[in-house]
Amino acid sequence: MKTVRRLLYVDVVSAVVFVAIAFLSLFFFIDFVDELGDVNKDYSAMQAALYSLLELPGHLYELAPIAVLIGTIYALSRLAQSSEFTILRTGGLGPGRALSLLMGLGIAFGVLTFLVGDYLAPLSERAAAELHARVKGGLSLGRAGAWMKDRVNTPDGERTYSINVATAAANGELLYVRIYAFDAEGRLVQRIAADSGRVGADATWTLNKVVLTDWSGASGAASADTGSLKVDVKNLDTYRWQSTLAANVVASAVLPVNSMSTFELFRYIAHLSDNEQTAQRYELRFWKRALYPLACLVMVGLALPFAYLHARAGGVSLKVFGGIMLGISFVLMNNVAAHIGLLKNWTPWIVAATPSLIYLLLSLAAFSWLVRYR
Repeated sequence: MKTVRRLLYVDVVSAVVFVAIAFLSLFFFIDFVDELGDVNKDYSAMQAALYSLLELPGHLYELAPIAVLIGTIYALSRLAQSSEFTILRTGGLGPGRALSLLMGLGIAFGVLTFLVGDYLAPLSERAAAELHARVKGGLSLGRAGAWMKDRVNTPDGERTYSINVATAAANGELLYVRIYAFDAEGRLVQRIAADSGRVGADATWTLNKVVLTDWSGASGAASADTGSLKVDVKNLDTYRWQSTLAANVVASAVLPVNSMSTFELFRYIAHLSDNEQTAQRYELRFWKRALYPLACLVMVGLALPFAYLHARAGGVSLKVFGGIMLGISFVLMNNVAAHIGLLKNWTPWIVAATPSLIYLLLSLAAFSWLVRYR
């Protein structure tokens, strides 16, 4: 059995590695060509190539199940075409034993996918974001910027803060910060506008070039007319604002969602829930990150039935094409399910698990039918 295991594992692993390298080369070329459009005197072709290289771990994580599927199909189809798999079957390699052997390999691929997606890919995504921020004058946060929410108990009662950051620099500095303070009844009582700022280890924000606008009468009686409100405007070089938003929470809000690990996603979801903010997008990302490595197991199970198809002339190429189509359909279903889940407000873990579950049932049904009738 050790010889059989070595034969299967070497063939499958080498095929999966070859497919993964081919896909990564293609995606590197696409990313590099796309980045060449932004090359100028501040952004060189070498930096564009470095950015494309930093994007590869994220692509590897996304493509891992497809590479496992196509590589396993190719290896098993080649063994079936040369009758080696038939000889293994007559030598005692039954369907259950073949499935258990490949499941062990699928677990190894799943663990590797988890490590890449939870450790290597977030680090490379952060490095890529910092590279873009350094050469392009800041990290793009969209037209609306990044919004955060906080609650702080003050001597005047509980205050709710809405914080907006327009962009972030490569050195961790936040640019064009706007902080809006509301009292317990939802009235705007203070506005802080700063050109830049940093978040300290104790969650204290140090803001520079600040315009502090305070409506001291806004917390008074609701019947007070607008003319009786006192507006105090101050221009300060620096201002220290005490918050409960730690630096890691701010980083999670500012950096791309792909740069967060599973634990960081869980922590940020808890922060959003505590502040009564919508967290479904991050919950869906969390469950996809947690369940996605299991797709490697599903892909290995889906590839095994191809070993029982006895096609000789052009069999391998046809089966590999079928594997590519299955892989594309899996990615399509995974992405469509995520978007529909967000629109319909479906339970995140069900949305994340449904594509893998459907393909698992499909693989088991195909495997059972081929073993029984072919």
